[in-house]
Amino acid sequence: MSLAYTPKITITPITHPLASRVEVPGSKSHTNRALLVAALAEGDTTLHNALFSDDSIYFAKALITLGFDVHLDSEAKTMTIFGHGGHIPNATADLLIGNAGTAARFLTAMLSLGHGEYSIEGVKRMRQRPIAELVSALNRLGAHVETQSGCPPVYVHADGLPGGKASMRGDVSSQFLSGLLMVAPYAQEPVEITVEGPLNSKPYIDLTLGVMTDFGVRIQRDGYEHFNVIPQRYQALGVYPIESDASAASYFFAAPAICGGWVEVSDLSRDVRQGDIAFLDVLEKMGCVVTKSETALRITGPKRLQGVDIDMSDISDTSMTLAAIAPFAETPTSIRGITSSRLKETDRVAATCTELRRLGVQVDEHSDGMTIYPTENFRATAIHTYDDHRIAMAFSLIGLRVPGIEIENPGCVAKTFPNFFDVLEQLG
Repeated sequence: MSLAYTPKITITPITHPLASRVEVPGSKSHTNRALLVAALAEGDTTLHNALFSDDSIYFAKALITLGFDVHLDSEAKTMTIFGHGGHIPNATADLLIGNAGTAARFLTAMLSLGHGEYSIEGVKRMRQRPIAELVSALNRLGAHVETQSGCPPVYVHADGLPGGKASMRGDVSSQFLSGLLMVAPYAQEPVEITVEGPLNSKPYIDLTLGVMTDFGVRIQRDGYEHFNVIPQRYQALGVYPIESDASAASYFFAAPAICGGWVEVSDLSRDVRQGDIAFLDVLEKMGCVVTKSETALRITGPKRLQGVDIDMSDISDTSMTLAAIAPFAETPTSIRGITSSRLKETDRVAATCTELRRLGVQVDEHSDGMTIYPTENFRATAIHTYDDHRIAMAFSLIGLRVPGIEIENPGCVAKTFPNFFDVLEQLG
């Protein structure tokens, strides 16, 4: 369905146990990392099962604006990138990246390798999303990057990346470290990175390092605290497969928890590199059963859904999925470790608590999360989505059980999962 100009949609409740098979799109996190690394490699790489959504298209079009030859085929789900061996073709570019945080952080790091003048700008919310930690680290490595507010717009006065030593906090966004790691092989001298304090979303660093390894670059590391990168070059791969999106799958993993029955998500396994696959562990603790075949994962709902007390600092993008099913459990659910979610597309902690209360759910908001209490007395309401795709998708789950749930601005799901509501309808 086309949602671009649809003010709101009504979710149709499902009154029988589920028995459905669904497919989800390619991973945003994997697609965007592969786009950057393939552009830095020498030669062509075709990404198969690439994600075609607002975020990934912003990234691909930014590469085109920078002078890279990028062929996009949404029907075939392929993106072909002709890499320039660490050279950025155009010496000037003004890049518009909407509210694509990954693109903003990764491109800022990439542009430090160029030779020229570049800027990165986004929508109003992007001007509130931090990037100062990355800018400071790049400048300590000899780059010349400016931001007046600590958020975009960002201005890069590029003349290559000299290298050296840099440190950065790890508790704001792991994307800062990922961006720095991916461009570090093209610095003129070795790069040594130290992470200060705890690192959020560690699995995303594992994914970054995995993509770098796939393209032929090796680094030395001491856990998640210290990384050493010597000058190297990525090797173009010809064909590179993108994993299906574990974050997008979380909504369909969760549906049987509140509706009963089972849902099978194809082309996904527990062996994927994406950290959000660990959401299955959360569902198992709540009583769900997960079984796997060679090509799919099946989640079967429990007889009784149990609440959990869990630190979600490594899988914060799925915290809203958990929050949406938590009111249906028999015991309270506490979500901890997601302070960084306040800096995403919206303040996701505050927004989730606000919408749960509007639905009649008792919830306690904490600085780093929330505690959600069971209820049987939901109120029908229209969910404010705050232009946040994950709020829209997570709260749609409640509409599978509760009549009268509407989702405002449903088109915001185009950020990562344009046909989400079509796939959701398949559950019925």
